[in-house]
Amino acid sequence: MSYQTAWDLQRSLVAERKANPDSPDLEDVLVLLEHPPVYTLGQGSSTNFLKFDPTQTNYELVRIERGGEVTYHCPGQLVGYPILNLTYYQKDLHWYLRQLEEVLIQVLAAYGLEGTRIAGMTGVWVSDRKVAAIGIKVSRWITMHGFALNVCSDLSGFEQIVPCGIADRAVGSLEQFIPGIQVAEVKDQVAIAFAKVFQVQLH
Repeated sequence: MSYQTAWDLQRSLVAERKANPDSPDLEDVLVLLEHPPVYTLGQGSSTNFLKFDPTQTNYELVRIERGGEVTYHCPGQLVGYPILNLTYYQKDLHWYLRQLEEVLIQVLAAYGLEGTRIAGMTGVWVSDRKVAAIGIKVSRWITMHGFALNVCSDLSGFEQIVPCGIADRAVGSLEQFIPGIQVAEVKDQVAIAFAKVFQVQLH
């Protein structure tokens, strides 16, 4: 799905929930998808982390309202956009970020991989490679944006940026550890782990 289409979908879901915060018909949503190649900049991120001129490029580049620096999306990367009302979980953004990390750590564990956190940095690593990035936006306790897990991505697109503003750590993918792994199977594992960590039932 194009980035713009997914972004419009998220904003529509969030607006609907803001307008009807107590509606029992508006359940939480977990959107799982892949994007064509696109670079996104967080609302306060610096173009200094781009290795190309943003005014003279054929790359799709979008500045959005999430936190964090520049990142890259492409086919083979599983992107998750949870639209949750944190009023019914915990009104705590750090808690929410750690929960998203825990979902991804459990997914990696299902494949026998040890996912780790690094103090002061949001995301999940395997060995010294960052395999998952997280960037969120929360307004009136309704969440949008989310996480990106590199499954079998072409990582060359990351060479055009300083991913998440971290210059001294490599980006990795699950394929480097599990040859032949595909997004479709990982999507199922993410859904299972998400339901478990957030203690919800997925329809």
